[in-house]
Amino acid sequence: MPVGKSDFEKVRISGDYYIDKTDLISQITASGAEVTLFTRPRRFGKSLNMSMLQHFFDIREDSKALFEGLKICENTELCDKWMNKYPTILVSFKDVGGTDFKISGALLSSVISKLYEKYKYLITDNLELSRMQINLFESYLMRESSTADLTDCLFLLTDIMYHYYNKPVILIIDEYDVPMAKGDANDYYREITDIMRYMLSKALKDNPYIKIAVLTGCLKIAQESIFTGLNNLSIKTITDTDYDECFGFTNEEMNKLLSDTGLTEHRSVFKEWYDGYIFGNKEVYCPWDVLNYVNELQGNPKAPPANYWANTSGNDVIKKFLDSDYDVSEDFETLLGGGYVEKIINPNITYGDLTKDETNLWSVLYMTGYLTILPGSLPVMTSLDPDKVRGLYELPFKLKLPNKEICMLFRQTVSVWFEKKISEDDRTELFEAVWNGDAESLTEIISDYLYNTISYYDYHENYYHAFLTGLMTGKRNIIVKSNMESGRGRADIIVKNKAIRSVAVFELKRASSEEGMEKACDEALEQISNNKYYVPFKREKVINYGIAFYGKDCLVKKG
Repeated sequence: MPVGKSDFEKVRISGDYYIDKTDLISQITASGAEVTLFTRPRRFGKSLNMSMLQHFFDIREDSKALFEGLKICENTELCDKWMNKYPTILVSFKDVGGTDFKISGALLSSVISKLYEKYKYLITDNLELSRMQINLFESYLMRESSTADLTDCLFLLTDIMYHYYNKPVILIIDEYDVPMAKGDANDYYREITDIMRYMLSKALKDNPYIKIAVLTGCLKIAQESIFTGLNNLSIKTITDTDYDECFGFTNEEMNKLLSDTGLTEHRSVFKEWYDGYIFGNKEVYCPWDVLNYVNELQGNPKAPPANYWANTSGNDVIKKFLDSDYDVSEDFETLLGGGYVEKIINPNITYGDLTKDETNLWSVLYMTGYLTILPGSLPVMTSLDPDKVRGLYELPFKLKLPNKEICMLFRQTVSVWFEKKISEDDRTELFEAVWNGDAESLTEIISDYLYNTISYYDYHENYYHAFLTGLMTGKRNIIVKSNMESGRGRADIIVKNKAIRSVAVFELKRASSEEGMEKACDEALEQISNNKYYVPFKREKVINYGIAFYGKDCLVKKG
């Protein structure tokens, strides 16, 4: 499995498993679009596809052997017209990040320098260049230009290549929006956006040296923010039906992959964990997850599914939502419970304004793969009257979590957020009630905390156990033991206060109804008494509590 490989040539030469996506070439060359932007979530094969385009078009290559046996070779007329016929530039901005603008600018300069290194022959073999062009080329090559001077770098390269080959250029830009995303996360969004705006506009707007330009990214950033005045831009998002099979693995492709690898018995696991994304009219799997899990299973047929996709990002979008002023608790509970929410989606997103509008945050979750639409629920405009319906995105989308992997990611992120929120809370009243034996106040306080957190709907004792443990943890002089062996068994939670030499023993029960909560509390206290959980603490003051939970309700009784 080509895990982590994004170079088409290496994948093909190595004989790695490859799912044929060369129909992308046919669609791009037939579209007539001069500049096309594909927005897809991360890890859905964008970079491998862009590498494939570069090797197909590049005039400096003879790539027939790389494409032998693939679908594109069946179209001999297209191959004769396009294969290795155009000077081609591929540049990726995926590594342009950093914690401040200075670092980001240095990384951007490094990317451009390495790009120019590939085309150094253009000035050594070209006697028709002006001294100004040569000087500018060398300044980019040697990283002598300031960050602000990088705005001409892509345009200059297309200019020189066009005149060198006497042919228009294919320009491929991968992960164009990574610098802006990193800038937004680290407070230098405006500075890096200014550089990228001028660089991309100069290279793409009315550039006479371009034959076709293709860009990829996670988001379509608002045109006024990055693509000012670029009227020849064709944008293909995850809602569009054309190109819907070009990124991600379809059901048919997955069936063949599992058959080829002898893993058909695991089909249901792959579907539950890594399927569920809807691009256009197609349901697709995440390639990164699939390839990683196939790789694991080939080494260990009993390997459990893992969270591969989530581990490639800090999941800042979910954290921004949780830390925002918007009350999303009920919506998140619905999603974690397997339901869907209806939200307006804004396709024109500006990274710097993500938290200014709740719609922007829902849009980012959808566009970047944390949410997907219900199958067959893509909104359809009911009127062509612009006064009534200005566009598809004014209609609500039915959004849900695509699969178990993303559901687990949401749960983990929410749990960490709640723990952080609790650790920052004083909780003085909570612990005063614990050590004063005030069951009535504890009922009210714990119920308030339970109401204000985000639950999962699949309420069970483990959920409440983790909730209460987190609530009791992180205070000075407080020691919390979970499932500690004590007396004749294991108490659910034991909380010690070394400063006042006191111990609180908690036994938890999940009631089957609101009316049954009091009985559940009595059963919990009876269990403490029968198993003598308090016996080891002869030198401390011991308070026993039976706690019953039902949904978001709590009842505490003191023994």
